[in-house]
Amino acid sequence: MGVADRLDLTLRLVQGSGQLSVSELSRRPGVSEMTVRRDLDALERQGLVRRVRGGAIADRPREQGGGFAAREQWQSATKDRLGAAVAAMVEPGSRVLLDAGTTTVHVAEHLAARAPLTAAALSLQTALRLADRPGTDLLVVGGRSRPGERSLVGPLALRTLESPSLDCFVMSIGGVHAEHGWSEFSLDDAAVKRAGLAQSARTVAVADATKLGVRAFSQVAPLDAADHFVTDAADDDPQTHPSGPATLKAPWQSGVETHLA
Repeated sequence: MGVADRLDLTLRLVQGSGQLSVSELSRRPGVSEMTVRRDLDALERQGLVRRVRGGAIADRPREQGGGFAAREQWQSATKDRLGAAVAAMVEPGSRVLLDAGTTTVHVAEHLAARAPLTAAALSLQTALRLADRPGTDLLVVGGRSRPGERSLVGPLALRTLESPSLDCFVMSIGGVHAEHGWSEFSLDDAAVKRAGLAQSARTVAVADATKLGVRAFSQVAPLDAADHFVTDAADDDPQTHPSGPATLKAPWQSGVETHLA
């Protein structure tokens, strides 16, 4: 697992829980406590977390720069590769719902090659990437823009999603766990994802390998709720990821077609 991947996951875990111990942060991504302490030091230097005895707490809310903006440039090459792989799975002429998240922004960048299509965006960031693209009929899902993340959530977003019949839902996800299934760090985001799953004929989940084996705060759905899962290869170095590539088995065991980008 690369440093940027670990920082991304560690920041999201701390912000999702408010405060976590070094030992718990070590268990979730599967790294040593020494590595966790170094990562927390790096995040503290950026003003994103504050070290406390035995762990760390979120130093500032996401709306002050600890959310999307902090993660946008981390592992951008990996996320762009994932984005290209997902976009290639979208059929021209499709009605596709694009989830919020840093990875789905890269999916949006690659969708121009799949036009014509109708794209519904669940975040302001994704909508900006799709606006004025030739051959793309853009719909922006109504709702409240969640501070720091700019994902569109709340009752209005859920009501908007009751109407359209969608061919494909591209679902970004915070956690992929063999027993807990797909999960997210925010209750609001998890509710919107469940609505997207219900309205779509097919779901393509996407997440980098740091999310494998992670149980985030709010469960979205069992693994078999998605049809495809696009990810990158997990680190097989037992010093950095003790469970190694075996964590990739979970989607296959549940009948999800898994694609390594």
